[in-house]
Amino acid sequence: MTAKLIDGTAIAAQIRDQIAVDVQKMQTEYGVVPGLATVLVGDNPASQSYVRMKRKACEKAGIASFPNELPADATQAQVEALVQQLNDDPKVHGILVQLPLPKHLNEEKVLGLISLHKDVDGFHPLNIGRLAMKGREPLFIPCTPHGAIVLLEEAGAKIDGANAVVLGRSNIVGLPAALLLIHRNATVTVCHSKTKNLPEVCRQADILIAAVGRAEMVRADWVKPGAYVIDVGSNRINDPSAEKGYRWAGDVAFDEVKEVAGAITPSPGGVGPMTIAMLLKNTLRGAELVVTGRVKDLI
Repeated sequence: MTAKLIDGTAIAAQIRDQIAVDVQKMQTEYGVVPGLATVLVGDNPASQSYVRMKRKACEKAGIASFPNELPADATQAQVEALVQQLNDDPKVHGILVQLPLPKHLNEEKVLGLISLHKDVDGFHPLNIGRLAMKGREPLFIPCTPHGAIVLLEEAGAKIDGANAVVLGRSNIVGLPAALLLIHRNATVTVCHSKTKNLPEVCRQADILIAAVGRAEMVRADWVKPGAYVIDVGSNRINDPSAEKGYRWAGDVAFDEVKEVAGAITPSPGGVGPMTIAMLLKNTLRGAELVVTGRVKDLI
């Protein structure tokens, strides 16, 4: 059996097309252009690349982009002052602080300073707290795990009542993904480096989300036949046969697992495009909170 391919690139393109329509409608009806501000501290090449991709995606969707760059030796006070300045800017409806920050900076304090109604990454403690509580809804859902859930839904996965395993417990992906699955009535197991009999645990999953950051860790014999497999991993592997001397691979051994799974995302081309689509969607939502007046209830 060869798994159904869950094409994140195609699904993300559909979402982004609709966002572009909604952005134009907002501008026509309210005279407001949704705006996303990015904060990049330092010269990490991967972070620079991610920010460029996000700015390009904004441009295509008609969303205004406000880049802000600080040197690697920027102080905590300088970063916090910039975030506060963006909080006060009415043209900015979403603030994205590109992670990781340099080690001398207090990441939690910086993220906690972002206004709740501009927290398009969904990392503000109040947003995460609401996500963790039954009967509560966050203003914004973290982009990557949200994208993973949308892919499952688009692929026709039955989440209600499913056994789900999340491989990885990061604040950015693993834990929010587990909470989103719980909200949809899945029975969820979160695995990590201390989990015993890891392959056996993964084999129980109707839905497996791999977000551990280890290239091709999940093998075919880890996967229940017919399972839905979402590969969040993006790992650079040295490969002399490749044109650039390296290639990108997910946390799942794709060629093996596709012969066992019922549906699977590729990597690249799966969750990655969805992350940016969800970021644009959150930025549009941030602008909607302003034009509908709902933001006044949050300040």
